[in-house]
Amino acid sequence: MSLSFDQLLTVTFTLFAVIDIVGSIPLLIALKEKMGGIKTTQATLVSGLLMIGFLFVGEPFLKTLGLDVRSFAVGGSVVIFLLGLEMVLGHEIFKGDKDTNAGSVVPIAFPIIAGSGTLTTIMSLKANFETVYILSGILINLLVVYLVLHSLKFIERILGPAGLLAIRKFFGVILLAIAVKIFSSNIAAFGK
Repeated sequence: MSLSFDQLLTVTFTLFAVIDIVGSIPLLIALKEKMGGIKTTQATLVSGLLMIGFLFVGEPFLKTLGLDVRSFAVGGSVVIFLLGLEMVLGHEIFKGDKDTNAGSVVPIAFPIIAGSGTLTTIMSLKANFETVYILSGILINLLVVYLVLHSLKFIERILGPAGLLAIRKFFGVILLAIAVKIFSSNIAAFGK
């Protein structure tokens, strides 16, 4: 079995854009100061378990609800589109949980890293990509998440506020394009 680098790159960047760990740096820095620190390893492992668990158990769960992956992908593409729109326009569509007393698992691992947008994206990707690409993309992103959490202050100093804003908007546009692609490829299947 030969792996397609293009497919791995698409999945990895899709998840990177949805997780938006770079765009979350200002929020993560504020939480780190309020909580007195972030348990980097714990936050990374818990978010990874949530994503990988949803990758393998999400489809049977959907079948229990009478849904298929393509239906979930269409619904998920709308969520991804809204996340992209939020990133590009700078208006909050999804309201975040303001409780910062819960620690590194909540709200950092869930919902900031492995939130509903990430889990929806994983299921949406299942409609278009093989599991090996999605699992690899998750693992690559977990490495990035760990590195970002571990070096928050350093990243903030290098990018500055304008750099963080530019990166957030760039990945927002990518998310919009990915959402349109997922929507169009899965909505067409309903006509067949």
